Amino acid sequence: MALERTFSIIKPDATKRNLTGKITAKFEEAGLRVVASKRIQLTLAQAQEFYGVHKDRPFFGELTEYMISEPIVVQVLEGENAIARNREVMGATNPADAAEGTIRKEFALSIGENSVHGSDAPETAKEEIAYFFSGLELVG
Repeated sequence: MALERTFSIIKPDATKRNLTGKITAKFEEAGLRVVASKRIQLTLAQAQEFYGVHKDRPFFGELTEYMISEPIVVQVLEGENAIARNREVMGATNPADAAEGTIRKEFALSIGENSVHGSDAPETAKEEIAYFFSGLELVG
């Protein structure tokens, strides 16, 4: 199987609680390698553009305000079957439904403050990676 890349965000609730290292360690323990990473503070315009697919949903305003409330860590993870593996390590969106040992089960505060985001498909991963990283920043 070929190596695959996926996109990950360590969200404001997790960066505020200094969980970046613990979350990254979970990705690495699952066989994912960090090939790009940076801590940034999104503007409202950036959050609205990134989450534009949700603009007509009732939670859009709350989501974008949350994503600008604290810095985030954006990462590109690489590994065998990286998209599926990342989603498995993250756990279900609702931490109450997440499996034991997953990031969301251990660290999420709620469905909204669920500590991490990960791409859901190869096309999405490509778009999300390109939104935050230039090709020169991907060092695998």
